[in-house]
Amino acid sequence: MSVQCETGARRAAGSGMGLFERYLTLWVALCIAAGIFLGHVFNNSFQAIGRLELAQVNLPVAVLVWLMIIPMLLKVDLHALRGVRTYWRGIGVTLFVNWAIKPFSMALLGWLFIGWLFRPWLPLEQIDSYIAGLIILAAAPCTAMVFVWSHLTNGEPHYTLSQVALNDVIMIVAFAPIVGLLLGLSAITVPWDTLLLSVLVYIVIPLLIANLWRNVLLKGEHGIQRLQRVLDRLHPVSLIALLATLVLLFGFQGEQIIGQPLIIALLAVPILIQVFFNSGLAYLLNRAVRSPHCIAGPSALIGASNFFELAVATAIALFGFESGAALATVVGVLIEVPVMLLAVGVINRTRDWYEQPAGIPGYAECCPSARPAPASPPRH
Repeated sequence: MSVQCETGARRAAGSGMGLFERYLTLWVALCIAAGIFLGHVFNNSFQAIGRLELAQVNLPVAVLVWLMIIPMLLKVDLHALRGVRTYWRGIGVTLFVNWAIKPFSMALLGWLFIGWLFRPWLPLEQIDSYIAGLIILAAAPCTAMVFVWSHLTNGEPHYTLSQVALNDVIMIVAFAPIVGLLLGLSAITVPWDTLLLSVLVYIVIPLLIANLWRNVLLKGEHGIQRLQRVLDRLHPVSLIALLATLVLLFGFQGEQIIGQPLIIALLAVPILIQVFFNSGLAYLLNRAVRSPHCIAGPSALIGASNFFELAVATAIALFGFESGAALATVVGVLIEVPVMLLAVGVINRTRDWYEQPAGIPGYAECCPSARPAPASPPRH
């Protein structure tokens, strides 16, 4: 593996949870309040923003999503795909959970809870849209926050980079067909032209821009330091873009939420269940194939968390600002951090249990890249 990739992996592994990420639920709650208030006071302005579209893509949202996504994708080194074979057990488990289980389990939970059990408490005209939002949320595997979860579980950094890079590439070809299939099975009309355009605008183009930009930054001396400086400068821009998108969304959703505040709690139920189900399944499957704990931890969390920025943008593009689909994806943002921190705690506390069976490699044996550096000799 290249020096650039190795250095990038260590930087990613060392990226702890910052103030924004730790209190993401609080910021989302404040955005809900601000959006509802501003949407009520400046309703005409919000409606004008909603009409700024080109080829069914809302232009303000497209700009904000690029500002969110490109800095995150800039962290991803596609050269890390070379490491896929090294961690094939963990990679195989995560791919199975991400693409063969997670979207379909969320669709089942959506049909069960939103389409049946909670139906009497939800607006009938939005039920299909809520289910669509849940499906879109589950079909987009997490990218940026994975590095945080991996760090908190003492995960193997090269594995995390390889898995994220592979998921980003797979999303280009798998996201639209899976969403289209599950929406079709839910008897929801699939606007295929808009769905494919969303993949192009929100996945393909940002990934190409980020990869080209990353390669330019890494050329010459001090490339890693140059890349890190750019990431540091873009980080607050990305956060502001996310918050602005949420304010816009709740500016359109405000009246509906005030009228039925129970909606958010009901939408959270299937999301919570799928997080615990998919993370637990990935964790147990890694134990069954005897992956080390430093692989199983990030594998379980990658298998459970979502690329909510992409999900929110796609839901808005397909169904609009005022849709139940857009609201359902934002509920995922609202509960992401507290739920994933709970999953991190379970994974860390069960490490001794996980490593009990004979044959499971220890951390230092299987993850040499994360071994502590030898102590410097004492000076005389």
